[in-house]
Amino acid sequence: MSNLDQVLNFGPLSRLRRNHALEHATLNLLMRQNPKLRLAGYTDLRGFWIVGDISTEGLQKAADEGLVRLNRGEAALAIHQNCGTNFVATGFLAGTAGWIGMLGVGEGFKKKINRLPIVVTLVTLTLIISQPIGPLIQTRVTTTPMMGDLKIMEITRFYRRGLPMHRVITKG
Repeated sequence: MSNLDQVLNFGPLSRLRRNHALEHATLNLLMRQNPKLRLAGYTDLRGFWIVGDISTEGLQKAADEGLVRLNRGEAALAIHQNCGTNFVATGFLAGTAGWIGMLGVGEGFKKKINRLPIVVTLVTLTLIISQPIGPLIQTRVTTTPMMGDLKIMEITRFYRRGLPMHRVITKG
C-alpha cells in the first residue's frame, strides 16, 4: 500500500471519501430515473446533503440502492460528471495555462492584447485535454466505492430560504 493510499484510507478521510461516493451514487441513480431533475450535493464527515426538490422517499430509495450497488462492486456509480472535483481540476489547469501564456509579456496593455490569441489557444487546448483528469481524481482521491461498514442512519428534509434539501446521516 502506497503512502497516499495509507493517508486516503485513514479514518476521517476514508469516511469522507465513502460519503462522497454514496452521494454520487445517489445522484447518479436519481438522475437516471429523471434526467430533468435539478439536484446538487455536498459531502461532509457525517454524511451528505442533497439540495433540490426530491421526495424523501425517493431519495431514501436511491441512497439505499446506491449503497447496495457500490457494495456489489459498481464503482462507476461513485463518479459524477458534475462533481466539483472536475470543475476545480479543469479550472486550475486552465488558469495555469493562461498564466503560462502570459509569462514574459511585460508591461503594457497592447503587449497583453497581442498575447491573447496564444493564451486563448493554450486554455482551449487545456480544457480539451483536461476532461479525463477530474474523473481520475475522483476515482483515485476524492471518492472510494469501498463502502465497508457504512450505513445510512437517517434522512431529514429541510427548507433553507425556500430551497428544499435533505440531510443524509451515515455511520461507519
